[in-house]
Amino acid sequence: MRMQVVTSPPIPSPRRTTDHLPATVTPPARRRIASAGLSLAGVALGAVFYCLSFTPSLLPRVWFLQGMVAGVTAAMGYGLGAALEALVRRFRGPMRPHIARIAWAVLAITVPVLVAVFLWLGNHWQQDLRIRLGMEPAPDTDIARTVSVSLLTFTVLLVIARLLRLATHGCAFLFRRAVPVPAAYCAGTLVVAVLSYTAFDGLLVANLFAMADRSAAVVNNGTGNGVTVPVSGLRSGGPGSAVSWDSLGRQGRAFVAGAPSTDELTAFAGRPAVEPIRLYGGLASALTVEDRARLVVREMDRTGAFDRSVIAVFTPTGTGWVDNKVTRSLEYMYAGDSALVSMQYSYLPSFFAFMGDRSEVVDAADALIGAVRDRWATMPAGDRPRLLLFGESLGTYGMETTFGTPEALVDGADGALLLGPTFANPAHRELTENRAAGSPVWDPHYPQLPIEFADDATELRDLTGPRPKVVYLQNATDPVVWWSWDLLWQKPQWLIGKRAADVTPDMHWYPGITFWQITCDLVFSNKVPTGHGHVYKSETVDGWAAIAPPPGWTTQDSLRLRALLDR
Repeated sequence: MRMQVVTSPPIPSPRRTTDHLPATVTPPARRRIASAGLSLAGVALGAVFYCLSFTPSLLPRVWFLQGMVAGVTAAMGYGLGAALEALVRRFRGPMRPHIARIAWAVLAITVPVLVAVFLWLGNHWQQDLRIRLGMEPAPDTDIARTVSVSLLTFTVLLVIARLLRLATHGCAFLFRRAVPVPAAYCAGTLVVAVLSYTAFDGLLVANLFAMADRSAAVVNNGTGNGVTVPVSGLRSGGPGSAVSWDSLGRQGRAFVAGAPSTDELTAFAGRPAVEPIRLYGGLASALTVEDRARLVVREMDRTGAFDRSVIAVFTPTGTGWVDNKVTRSLEYMYAGDSALVSMQYSYLPSFFAFMGDRSEVVDAADALIGAVRDRWATMPAGDRPRLLLFGESLGTYGMETTFGTPEALVDGADGALLLGPTFANPAHRELTENRAAGSPVWDPHYPQLPIEFADDATELRDLTGPRPKVVYLQNATDPVVWWSWDLLWQKPQWLIGKRAADVTPDMHWYPGITFWQITCDLVFSNKVPTGHGHVYKSETVDGWAAIAPPPGWTTQDSLRLRALLDR
């Protein structure tokens, strides 16, 4: 009898996790985030943006600023290109490997050539700008330093972007345990965005403003070199003054101490001069802006300011600064028969004051101009001195907002001189938008009112017809005048058609890039010669002469005075 052997069925081996996938599909590799390779489209668009960053803007840029501009601009282009590539890959799938290799090879050949060409062109454009503005050429070695700074800037920004993306994926990994993967990535992106904004706004921006505030407060308490307590009773902080020297602040002390001597005024005028009056109210001079304005008017009554030939009310910049060449120009013109008054509303630089709380300059301008005009209006019309108003930069915004309309500005005083108005100025915007047909935006004509614009102060010497009551000086290369938010997406009118003489024909508008370039121009807008950028100084001689010249004043007198102030 044969025995039948029964064999048991084989025990199946454990299934691999990939057995459920089709034979042609391989499991996805673990994604690298922080150490991932560069994006093809990002490199291409970043290189284009990098090259465009060397195109000229309004002002020449020093090497380290140009390097930062180039690095940030390249990072903007890289980010945009990488985002577009990810979007295409999401809907069309990844690029075929052999096509990607060809594309990288093309970039490896073209990008260095393109960058070298634009480095050479950029250096040529920057040298041309410097010559156009009367500046010394920069050394050619600045190109190497510019490239180094740009690469460092781009690398830092790329690392920050990779870390943010890594944080986004980390948050999404936690969230996808509870929600679907797409929702997890949306939630992760939102969380990282909110935390990044909070860190940027709450830590960086807040600390930047706090640091600027502390620094400005320290500076405000100091006194400039050569500035001493006045011995004249015709100055705030001097003998008999109701305003203490310590309460004036740094810029107030410089204002009252900066007047020319009687001998200097006499030598220029060729006749006996009188001692000019300078009065100022600092932040610490009184508790409120209204009290400071009333205090300044009491000082005017004490010193006999309303008996002078001309009174000028100056709305200062953010720190309380008034350009001494502006004030001295009026005192020389009138041989000291003048009274100049001003009042501080902040000790922060204009940029921080402008971005922070613009109501401060408006309140100060309204209080001081209103108080002086009220006192001036009580005098008989035939015995009143000339009342002039002055504002520069942020000060022009305070002046214009005080009056509201161009008509009110014209009627507000015997004359007003405004230097470097900002894009936010209401009257300036209305006058520019409603200018006469055919007149350019950089030199608008508004025949309905006695208002004159000049991108070159020398134009004011050849005026015909009635004398203007309001004069705007706005240099063609002043970024304070031409900066605005719509530069991001819209070509400005001052780059369309005929351009002002100082604006290089090589300048073109590029979305986003031109806005960024003009923003950087603001940093060094005061580091150029007079008549360019945001530097006006002796140009105000022609402005005052157009509005309210003293009897017998000639163009030759303007030339002599400008030469004196420029020395």
